[in-house]
Amino acid sequence: MKTPEERIQELLKFLYGPKVGMETWFELRPMLDAFRERNPHLQEDVPPPEERLTEKDAVLITYPDQIRKPGQRPLATLETFLRVRLSDAITGVHILPFFPYSSDDGFSVIDYKKVHPEFGTWADVERIGETFRLMFDAVINHISRESPWFQAFLRGEEPYKDYFIVVDPDVDLSKVVRPRATPLLTPVETVEGVKYVWTTFSADQIDLNYHNPRVLLDIIDVLLFYVERGAEIIRLDAIAYVWKEIGTSCIHLPQTHALVKLFRAIFDAVAPGVLIITETNVPHEENISYFGNGYDEAQLVYNFALPPLVLHTFHTGNARKLSEWAATLTTPSEATTFFNFIASHDGIGVLPAQGILSEEEIQALVERTLAHGGLISYRALPDGGKSVYELNITLYDALNDPKHPDPKRDVSRFLASQVIMLALAGIPGIYVHSIFGSRNCHRCVRERGYPRAINREKFTWTQVEKMLRGEGHHAQVFHGYKKLLRTRRTHRAFHPNAAQRVLLVDDRVFTLVRIPRGGDPLIVLVNVTDSSFTMRLTPSHGVKTQARLWRDLLSGRTYPAREGSLSLSLGPYEYLWLVPANTSTPPQEEG
Repeated sequence: MKTPEERIQELLKFLYGPKVGMETWFELRPMLDAFRERNPHLQEDVPPPEERLTEKDAVLITYPDQIRKPGQRPLATLETFLRVRLSDAITGVHILPFFPYSSDDGFSVIDYKKVHPEFGTWADVERIGETFRLMFDAVINHISRESPWFQAFLRGEEPYKDYFIVVDPDVDLSKVVRPRATPLLTPVETVEGVKYVWTTFSADQIDLNYHNPRVLLDIIDVLLFYVERGAEIIRLDAIAYVWKEIGTSCIHLPQTHALVKLFRAIFDAVAPGVLIITETNVPHEENISYFGNGYDEAQLVYNFALPPLVLHTFHTGNARKLSEWAATLTTPSEATTFFNFIASHDGIGVLPAQGILSEEEIQALVERTLAHGGLISYRALPDGGKSVYELNITLYDALNDPKHPDPKRDVSRFLASQVIMLALAGIPGIYVHSIFGSRNCHRCVRERGYPRAINREKFTWTQVEKMLRGEGHHAQVFHGYKKLLRTRRTHRAFHPNAAQRVLLVDDRVFTLVRIPRGGDPLIVLVNVTDSSFTMRLTPSHGVKTQARLWRDLLSGRTYPAREGSLSLSLGPYEYLWLVPANTSTPPQEEG
């Protein structure tokens, strides 16, 4: 097997040719040597690849200023909330971009190495890292037009004159795949006159030019800086678009995969415990290509098809499409796994459902979103038209009709959706608004002027305390979610590498079996309908055990088996995590 250093050299030569590739390596090597000398602890006591994530791991996704308290830095307030309310339920925190920024709620970064003074300091970030595994965003496809790098480009200063992609507006770019409906090229006034720069996402987010190895070296320096500040998981934002070749689609290019592999090789060389996760909101087969061969690219990939499929399941009361798709889920090695999520700071993408759901089924999701008070975002097509890109709505309102609330039913339906995510092989990523059961924030859209704001409401400490103190749906969701998380972390069947088998027993029920190595099976059952009924599990369905009694980990109720068969009465949106009662001990809640 090649060493990380050998992999790095090969990848640099692939990207830049033998001569420039080796010149780049000779510049990079001293950076890596100096990093090792400063951080010897990052090469010590690193778990084997298959145990760097376990059943105990769950990641909360939150903005740095999600909760504010007068007179306190938001990051300090966040640390208090996480430690007091969630330290017994999650192990990691994805703090969305906390850097100085000019737009897009943080994803238009002005300075990669600074903490926005309105949020706090690096000390605040590192204090969160004392209790939780930290996940940082590497927003490295683009940078803010207000950044020192781009301002130097406008002034014609070296080395920044070649840090961005300048294109003649008459060049044919019709093959470029777009995630937005905004112009691909943006005119800017420079000391040398008007130039058109590449802007994949917005006129304020200027794409970086990785054809220039100096850009790559500066970005590697940023990534290593994040690791020194405590990042254990690096999220490569919008990475699919990072390398451009005119005349191609400019998405998923071989050079793009080579860059991800390069970052992986660098971390393998100097900080092998650090994990890479790729954010690629694209159809499923394209998405999972970022696993590489299982050992050379990303360790984690967002399970982007899961959100639209879960919505479809609960809207139709039919788990068939979700079950058939989930039955195909595999990863190329035990060093890789899925980052399972149903909600995030972005909308619910529909591209990942293409080829799984029909056009009519996707349109039904669009119509239900609009009927539930949500909004729709679009992307540009090569023919000049546009198509639906994502659904902008909170998950709670996507699942439940705000015009006809029924708290008991709505909370049960919502938590049932989360049970599916928590049970699937991988580690769960939980958006902060999911733990509160947040509703659509139309005020946020009016104030900020863009659709995604509907799912990005911020709270005061007083608001949160009031929500969690009461008996309303917010408190029910929060405490119900915590119980699920605390229970999940006690059972080895939820380890990312525990075997997973989907059972096609009844389309009204999502049925999954997880089997830890050398352990007993755990059966997951989720009624995706608002009706009560009885279902029967028999050995012919693939659950082979001698257990005469099964116990639900969540409620403690027991269910007798007769001749290996289980007869189960399920109420509306009821869910069970069943284990053999004679071999498993009750979970011990922590904290």
